[in-house]
Amino acid sequence: MRAVGQDSFGGPEVLKVVEVERPEPGPAEVLVRVRAAGVNPTDVWHRASGGLAGGDAPVRLGWDVSGVVEAVGPGVTTLDPGDEVFGLPRHPLPAGTYAEYVTSPARHLVRKPAEISHEEAAALPLAALTAWQALVDTADVRPGRRVLIHAAAGGVGHLAVQIAKARGAYVVGTARSAKHDFVRGLGADEVIDYTQVDFAAATGDIDVVIDAIGGEYGPRSLRTLRAGGIVVSLASPAEAYLAAEARTLGLRAAFMIVEADQAGMREIASLAATGRLRPRIEAALPLELVAKAHELAESGRTTGKIVLTVG
Repeated sequence: MRAVGQDSFGGPEVLKVVEVERPEPGPAEVLVRVRAAGVNPTDVWHRASGGLAGGDAPVRLGWDVSGVVEAVGPGVTTLDPGDEVFGLPRHPLPAGTYAEYVTSPARHLVRKPAEISHEEAAALPLAALTAWQALVDTADVRPGRRVLIHAAAGGVGHLAVQIAKARGAYVVGTARSAKHDFVRGLGADEVIDYTQVDFAAATGDIDVVIDAIGGEYGPRSLRTLRAGGIVVSLASPAEAYLAAEARTLGLRAAFMIVEADQAGMREIASLAATGRLRPRIEAALPLELVAKAHELAESGRTTGKIVLTVG
């Protein structure tokens, strides 16, 4: 089968399509014929340095997947050959979804709603699960909560806006002015141009901050919170000083890594099926243009998600 490989860490140019052995599903696993695979910032990080996996190249990139079950391994009772599925196999362990076929634990996948395409489905798992686990599992967003979402037009951000609104929250997003109409169209109640004003001075009484940027954004975000509020960092661990400062103010700061999560994926599938969650796809490129997809991902100018199409 065709798959994306690399012989060394480096820029997008190290990525190439190679021929490798097709995998076979093990116990409690399924083999998926990949129709589309999402491209995420963590893919760029792993390509460049090995990321969480560490060790030596080659690294098999990709976690987001949407496709069709080709075969099932021993013990699988929830899926059958021919089922259309999507999900986040094995994360944060390597999955290798930039390929024509991939194996996955059966319970890391859910059935794809008929209302969305494979490209749309592949854009959802990692980013939408990140948003869901940050907003719901970590921060317990409920109706009436005030939520500040940084990079609200980005891959995680534009899905987090929609999920927060589906949970009944009041949503404030940060984005460049050119993207304000897009973010408002997602349901945001307010949008702040972070290049023109200090977001910490422009909003307040926030219950939950979702920070996909890191660095100084964590300490500055504390200034927007009301008592009991939380900053959920998706970009870097909440340093000890930030957590300590938060505690002295009656606040919290937490660092979160997304996990494979069938229950969360079912919630995401339900939101997508009813039209309450739709990914914006900036570009859908064939597997052979994987280097171009990574160049776009690194440009910092994309809105929403980038997807690779397979087959």
